[in-house]
Amino acid sequence: MSHGAPQSSGLGTPLPPLRPGPHQRRLDLIAIVATFGGLLFGYDTGVINGALEPMKAELGLTPLSEGLVTATLLIGAAVGALLGGRMNDSIGRKKALTIIAVIFFVGTLGCVVAPGLMVMLPSRFVLGFAVGAASVTVPVYLSELAPTERRGALSGRNELAIVVGQMLAFIINAIIASMWGHHEGVWRYMLAVCAVPAVMLFVGMLSMPESPRWLISQGRTQEALEVLMQVRNEDRARAEIAEVEALAEEEARSQSGGWADLGTPWIRRLVIIGGGIAAAQQVTGINSIMYYGTELLTVAGFSSSAAIIANIANGVLAVVGTALCLFVVIDRVPRRKLIIFGFCATTTIHGIITVVATLMPEGIARAYLILVLCVTFVFFMQCCLNAPVWVALSELFPLRLRGFGMGLSVLCMWVTNAILTFSFPQIVAASGLQGMFGLFFVVGLLALWFLVKMLPNTSGRSLEELEEAFSRGDFR
Repeated sequence: MSHGAPQSSGLGTPLPPLRPGPHQRRLDLIAIVATFGGLLFGYDTGVINGALEPMKAELGLTPLSEGLVTATLLIGAAVGALLGGRMNDSIGRKKALTIIAVIFFVGTLGCVVAPGLMVMLPSRFVLGFAVGAASVTVPVYLSELAPTERRGALSGRNELAIVVGQMLAFIINAIIASMWGHHEGVWRYMLAVCAVPAVMLFVGMLSMPESPRWLISQGRTQEALEVLMQVRNEDRARAEIAEVEALAEEEARSQSGGWADLGTPWIRRLVIIGGGIAAAQQVTGINSIMYYGTELLTVAGFSSSAAIIANIANGVLAVVGTALCLFVVIDRVPRRKLIIFGFCATTTIHGIITVVATLMPEGIARAYLILVLCVTFVFFMQCCLNAPVWVALSELFPLRLRGFGMGLSVLCMWVTNAILTFSFPQIVAASGLQGMFGLFFVVGLLALWFLVKMLPNTSGRSLEELEEAFSRGDFR
């Protein structure tokens, strides 16, 4: 049995269909190991949600230093996204992920033993660097190993791993808080759990293959074919290697990818689109909810103990939405339509939350309604936006610029994230939930206009075919 109809190559020749066999299981194993990077990403960004309150008490954090502890990770992530993209272009995706696992472990250790801000802030920056580097390396690694027919689902598994990591952080926070909440330094237990997947990522990547597309870009064609033979049936592997090799030979005659390429109009447009959709994903406010969900629910009307438990609902709906996206939606609905619909849904929910927070009196009914609206927002965000945006980013850029373009785009994502995360407590304190979600609503409308005008559809075509179309000025 084949895996769907034959796909067209970027050279116009139909590719042989995928057939079941050990190569499919090997590809699934590679995806599982690589997405430990996403799991670390999720746990490290989500754990602060429950760890912040006991940390504030022990370290004597002020509102300003609280914002710094949360946002420093994101500043590190912005730097990691930019440098990580260049790193995985220069040394390869496999080596980059192995090094990232070590950086995760070192950053975690520093946070766990930190006696105060002088150690905590640099450690959070190091941890953020690993998060940012993983955020650009894992999607590219998976998209370059995945066949066209499975690229959306396989590349999007990284987003599933991220939300599973966040959900685990919320659950583990609630368990640790209920069992050892009276212990001094309970937040250190929460942070220490991150060391486990860091070790698993490091050990797992030692036996994983390098990206075949990166190998070809380095002139190592035979090694690339050997990798593809691990994850494709033989006739499909040989057809793909011929396609990618022909494109690599053409690219070898041009300058290597970097800042100079921004002088080319179609590449500059891709970078603008990449940075725009990356920033747009953040102005939905999804990470403000994932980082400050417990505090948000407390402001909405829950008690502190109830809020940390209720916040688990955000993590659960994030996983449900992401799973539905990856296994049902992403390879059936064009990426452009899915992303635009998702923005319509999330922006509408922001408007409803603004109205509820403004008009309803404080009380348990208001608290539960805001909780329901928040988890509905998280569901649509994960089902229609997060994974499709990450997959679209990994598909936009040509081979020689894939790491560089992803790095710039994810830099925009993390800078936007850091600004929102640092501002969230101050805006909520000054103008309440209605002020914060009203801002999300207005900015969401602007982002929706940008997406309708600029975003091309990247699904249903090989990476090489997309590159050829964009270079001709076809951004449909």
